[in-house]
Amino acid sequence: MATTKSEKRISKENQKLREEIEKKHGKTPEQLYQEREKRLYDAVQLKVPDRVPVIFGGTFFACKYAGLPYSVAYYDAVAWKKAYKRMMVDLEPDAYGSAVAESGLALEALDTNYTRWPGYNLPPNVAFQTIEHEYMKEDEYDLFLSDPSDFIVRYLLPRVYGVMQPLAKLPPLMRMGTNLTMMATVFASPEFEKLARAMKKAGEEELKWQKEMGKFNEEMATLGFPPALLVRGGVQPPFSGFTNTFRTWRGVVKDMFRQPEKLKAALEKLLEYNIARAIPAVRTPGKPTLAMSGEPHRVSDEFLSPKQFETFVWPYWKRAMDKTYELGYDIIEMFFEGRRDKQLEYFTEFPKRSMLIRFAETDIFRAKEILGERACIMGNVPIALLTVGSPQDVEEYCKKLIKVCGKDGGFILRCSTDYTQEAKPENVKAMIDSVEKYGRY
Repeated sequence: MATTKSEKRISKENQKLREEIEKKHGKTPEQLYQEREKRLYDAVQLKVPDRVPVIFGGTFFACKYAGLPYSVAYYDAVAWKKAYKRMMVDLEPDAYGSAVAESGLALEALDTNYTRWPGYNLPPNVAFQTIEHEYMKEDEYDLFLSDPSDFIVRYLLPRVYGVMQPLAKLPPLMRMGTNLTMMATVFASPEFEKLARAMKKAGEEELKWQKEMGKFNEEMATLGFPPALLVRGGVQPPFSGFTNTFRTWRGVVKDMFRQPEKLKAALEKLLEYNIARAIPAVRTPGKPTLAMSGEPHRVSDEFLSPKQFETFVWPYWKRAMDKTYELGYDIIEMFFEGRRDKQLEYFTEFPKRSMLIRFAETDIFRAKEILGERACIMGNVPIALLTVGSPQDVEEYCKKLIKVCGKDGGFILRCSTDYTQEAKPENVKAMIDSVEKYGRY
């Protein structure tokens, strides 16, 4: 296969970065990778590593760091990758977190109603936004429950993507059977021809984007940086996904009071599906198996009363976690967005060394006290502190985190969220440098 000019340029850039890294550390990037990965896995397994590990990432922060508009994360993959690598080599965390860039041209072709992004329907230096619409109406539970796939194809997708509107004219999927002759005439209409062209355009742009992005993780590995952690599999509980994709938060809150049994039936349907499609853990010698099984959004103390949490969230979440462990996974990774101070005790029933929990605004010191034998604690440097504080403020906060949460291992220093674009670079550096100053065991 021929090597493109872009690939040759990237290869040369990576080689220059590798030489820079080796000159600075007196070690190869491969050696640094092994040290960093071991540090992470030791912490996750509640062992005492050589020092506290630190993770940092940020799709838009990389742009800011390099003096580029946020729009390059959607329209210039090569420039975005170069910025991200430069950021990592300069700041030197142990691993990278969020690194999500996607094709703006593919999104344009799909005419999405779900997202706004820089360089298209937002200014170049405004981070992406999610649009809240009730893509599932309050009187459509029976349609969803009778055939979720049909509902997604004929109702949800036409509402989320403008180009998908012709799908609403399809007959119910369960009626299709093997006689597609009559239905084929539908696809001869101008609307479906337009849909086909739009999908072709989106597919071509996405393939082009993927080629330009290349093997991002492999490139990062050649520079000595592992991803945050390789998490594969697990059974996802349903509440966050249902509120994000179908009814939105406003709709679900109304349903809790007006039609709670329908809401619970929908959550049960989604959980059953997630359980049915879950796959057993695949073991790698010398490493624990990690899975995702968390409720990241809209289940925090600010959103739900304890009664609502116990009714609409916890029964499904616990079953999802139990099933994940049954599938052979050792550790479940979860992100606790918002405050979860009232939920910590629910997780004391799980085995020791069985969880990795990233905390945002929860009292992380109390979390360490309650779950320190069961979970690796990760977090929770506030974005507000990184944005408006001084490097000294950041260093003092991180010093306390390391001293209290890092005691006896089982702690990873990380921002409260990966939406770090407003952070000051000097504050991010102070956070990362703090583990060398205070995190050695």
